[in-house]
Amino acid sequence: MNDNLFDSSDSNRHAHDLRHLQTARFDEPFDLERGGRLPSVTIAYETYGRLSPQRDNAVLICHALSGDSHVARHDEDDDPGWWDIMVGPGKPIDTDRFFVVCPNILGGCRGTTGPNCTNPATGRPFGAEFPAITVGDLVRAQLLLIDHLGIGRLLAVLGGSLGGHMTLDFARRYPDRTAGAVALATSARITSQALAFDVVGRNAILRDPSYHDGQYYDKPEGPRVGLALARMLAHITYLSREAMMRKFGADRLAPRDIQTDFETQFSVGSYLAYQGDRFGQRFDANSYVALTAAIDLFNLGNSPAELAEALRGASCRWLLISFSSDWLFPKFQSRDLVDALIADDKPVSYCNVESSCGHDAFLLPNDLDSYGELVRAFLANLHAPPDDEKQDTDDGPYGSITSPKSIFHHQHRIDYDSIVELIPPAASVLDLGCGTGGLLSRLRRRGHRHTMGLERDEQAIVACVRRGLDVVQADLNEGLDAFTAKQFDFVVLSQTLQTVIDVCRVLDEMLRVGHRAIVSFPNLGYEPYRRELADAGRAPHADDVEGYHWYDTPNVRFLTIADFETFCEEKKIQVHKRIALNTRTQQPVDVDPNRNANLAILVLSR
Repeated sequence: MNDNLFDSSDSNRHAHDLRHLQTARFDEPFDLERGGRLPSVTIAYETYGRLSPQRDNAVLICHALSGDSHVARHDEDDDPGWWDIMVGPGKPIDTDRFFVVCPNILGGCRGTTGPNCTNPATGRPFGAEFPAITVGDLVRAQLLLIDHLGIGRLLAVLGGSLGGHMTLDFARRYPDRTAGAVALATSARITSQALAFDVVGRNAILRDPSYHDGQYYDKPEGPRVGLALARMLAHITYLSREAMMRKFGADRLAPRDIQTDFETQFSVGSYLAYQGDRFGQRFDANSYVALTAAIDLFNLGNSPAELAEALRGASCRWLLISFSSDWLFPKFQSRDLVDALIADDKPVSYCNVESSCGHDAFLLPNDLDSYGELVRAFLANLHAPPDDEKQDTDDGPYGSITSPKSIFHHQHRIDYDSIVELIPPAASVLDLGCGTGGLLSRLRRRGHRHTMGLERDEQAIVACVRRGLDVVQADLNEGLDAFTAKQFDFVVLSQTLQTVIDVCRVLDEMLRVGHRAIVSFPNLGYEPYRRELADAGRAPHADDVEGYHWYDTPNVRFLTIADFETFCEEKKIQVHKRIALNTRTQQPVDVDPNRNANLAILVLSR
């Protein structure tokens, strides 16, 4: 039996009184986007850390559907928060540095105006008469609180799932009110499949005989069964197939013994029953109906053009994070957002974190080393941009700042020197396969402000974000469709060509997106490589700077300078300049480069 069978993202949530809860009341009428009106609004919230004298360190956290203001413990005697792994002293959202504000959202049920609050017109709870709300209404209410706290501009707004929807909407509605936006496991709108689960969940509540048309607050029992069923259904969507196999596969016929009216024949059944029953102890069914409807109505666009238009007014820096096993908010939805931001030259970083935890991954500790460190680095650089003079200057050609296998960990990157010299000052640069950002960091120190990197490796992306760079996770072989023609002055492919599967497509895309392309690659025509094959009969160690062998090298292409120049001639690609280097001697090569250089750099156009 798994001792942690009932552990979930709900484990730290409770219905206890919140010791540090604060409230702000706004007596003016609050008009809603779908035509309703609230006579007044009360917002319950909690704060962590201290607002700086400059009021420039505030981070707004937007919670998801079933969250509340209690994002983290305030002290050792406090109850657990729903995101203790992320928020607190020294944690990714560091309350020693940042002033964190987390409000209970409009329509919620833990202090902010919602269906369980008294309707002054009737003297009883709003219940089902609570007017329809939208994500835009939730965001406008958040802004009331931010104004009340005297914060002119947030350092960042941040949230996952529904909180991610709010983050997106806040950044586009109020471009001057936040420096950064972090959206995790979210989308421009939910899929029809996700919407269908919400529809079934709402019907379970509305058709419960104890719903009483939404006025169950004075009844012996409310729609406990309907709400539990809605939560059980939703909880399935928060998990992944891998997580459910790991959690329930080995002992599926060994359920926990719990007091419940629901089926518990299987271990997964007892788990869902426990989650459903527990949820009903702390959440209001009318809030569930109102908030899921707001999620379902959220729609920033159904086409690339609509999405780009919706985000066009945003002026902040962006960090988007998806999770590989999240089928409720699949990665393509985050990538659609990223592509829309790229097309409009917005500063954006993105990573699809490899995870087996499903949609709940952003609330669980399993992948914290990736998503938590991305958030930490992004917020830190918003608050105090990195000192370029103190940055480690270079990295290895396959993307590790500290790799002991790399000659470039100990030596100056002469290839980077040459590439930087080939790029005019202030030119815009897209670096494909940027590794941990060594070249981009050099360019930024030189004064280039419009730069971006593409990289496949998750930990290399984390390193780039630590350096304050904009980097997007991508597979070059899939093309550069998000980028417009001639969007950059230079597109660079530095020591990555030999790892590319679809060489023709990648080079075509480089020459479409950039006015010029710069390509560098190891030259297999180098004399020591020739001797290794001819004399010793062994595969040349063209990767010897990284310690790779023929069986574990990332390289799928082995070419010479002569091979590449012939390729360019056949494809009608113009070579403007060629630089040949011997990185072992740290010298340029002018005589017979195809034999004497182990690295080539070429400037191309079409």
